[in-house]
Amino acid sequence: MKYFITGCSGFIGSNLVDRLLSEGNEVVGIDNLSTGRVRFLESAQKNKKFTFINQDLKETDELPELIKGSDAVFHLSANADVRFGTSHPSKDLEQNTLVTFKVLESMRKANVKKIIFSSTGSVYGEAKVFPTPEEAPFPIQTSLYGASKSACEGLITAYSEGFEFQSYIFRFVSILGQRYSHGHVFDFYKKLMKNNNELEVLGNGKQRKSYLHIEDCIDAILIAISKEKESINIFNLGTNEYCEVNDSISYISERLSLRPKLKYTGGDRGWIGDNPFIFLDIEKIKKLGWEPKYSIREGIIDTLDYLIENQWLFDDE
Repeated sequence: MKYFITGCSGFIGSNLVDRLLSEGNEVVGIDNLSTGRVRFLESAQKNKKFTFINQDLKETDELPELIKGSDAVFHLSANADVRFGTSHPSKDLEQNTLVTFKVLESMRKANVKKIIFSSTGSVYGEAKVFPTPEEAPFPIQTSLYGASKSACEGLITAYSEGFEFQSYIFRFVSILGQRYSHGHVFDFYKKLMKNNNELEVLGNGKQRKSYLHIEDCIDAILIAISKEKESINIFNLGTNEYCEVNDSISYISERLSLRPKLKYTGGDRGWIGDNPFIFLDIEKIKKLGWEPKYSIREGIIDTLDYLIENQWLFDDE
């Protein structure tokens, strides 16, 4: 099989590249390296079945030709800077929604009709039902990121209906694991490296979150696309549990043998658009035979150990 991957040098994208190559597939990846790391592709670039294209999806006019001949497109490229969405509102529209439209149009022109899309649990806004199932209604959107991903889902399903595409939409919780380079574990560890006596915590620390390890995430995606054959396939990806931010801090502090004084900024949100509780129903994906192997605690510790061993990730910070 030949796959085209957008955002191939990012956290999820580079792990997916390695997995697909290990299974003998041909992979073409595109990334502008604005947030991805070329070092994440070191192993892939030694493989003759991998082609890396260093281009910006927003700028390139060659996308239909680049995609042509692929069996499917994994569209993972996005602005994932959720916290600062209100500081640059156009980013989510331009880098998420408009780029997704460009990818879909390029696929249509290239006659490639299978897309796998990384969405988010944020599309549910502040859900009323927990764990939140795939068929839950979308309430008022609470973040520009979630709104942009919801718009992307609408475009993808419309292309599935209008142009006979086959689409797989995966609504992720936050992902942890090897090559993780932004998010709460990264932020907490960075702060503790600078001052291990005190830790600023955005919000009140009682926000409840679910996390999924990258290995479990990729396992779930590949199982779903191999077993489900509907025109439109939508899956939540998460775990059977959640934890408070305070729990996460305790796991990190224990691993580092620290007892920092916690300084809360207050409120039940860490930032504008933050959801105090995210917990997705994963029964649909589990029915295909998938189960997460990592607990949240194990995922956090594995991520922290990776950061400890890869201090170069903080060189540009």
